[in-house]
Amino acid sequence: MTPEALLDILARSDALKHVERAAFTGTRRETSGEHCWQVALVAVLLHPQAPEPRPDLGQVLAMIAAHDLVEIEAGDTFAFDDEGLETQLAREAAAARKLPDALAALWAEFEAGETPEARFAMGCDRLQGFAQQVQCGAPAWTAIGLTKERSLVRMGPAIALGEPFAAPILHLYGEAMARGLLR
Repeated sequence: MTPEALLDILARSDALKHVERAAFTGTRRETSGEHCWQVALVAVLLHPQAPEPRPDLGQVLAMIAAHDLVEIEAGDTFAFDDEGLETQLAREAAAARKLPDALAALWAEFEAGETPEARFAMGCDRLQGFAQQVQCGAPAWTAIGLTKERSLVRMGPAIALGEPFAAPILHLYGEAMARGLLR
């Protein structure tokens, strides 16, 4: 990769710092850039607890770095926005076609969820998003009256991965229910 191409990608990817998500951090919305950083942190922290054979951490981190780049153009879609979810894949796939091939391939691997690395990265992504909602008091959940049953449709695949994801997610469910963040 040429220095010019690298600098162009870095300049364009800087926009991820300004894509707002449904969760809050303090008094403002979390950005997709902050989300990706925390997902990477989750991966580093949980990787030693992953069952053998452990997924390749470098590939996991590469997918995490690339998985939300499409949101620069497509925007972030709240996990429970039924209308937005109908067009999410098409919007994101169109945005992915504009990425450099290596980044588009990482996005596609993450979305397909077929490799151990993609499943681990997805588990980290789901865990971070769920934890962020619980930590901020889940205003996005309470605004739509989110039920535990409906949230399990999204979180069930991460729980089904087993350890190291099931225990922290189930702990977060207990906290969310105790605080009245889910119906």
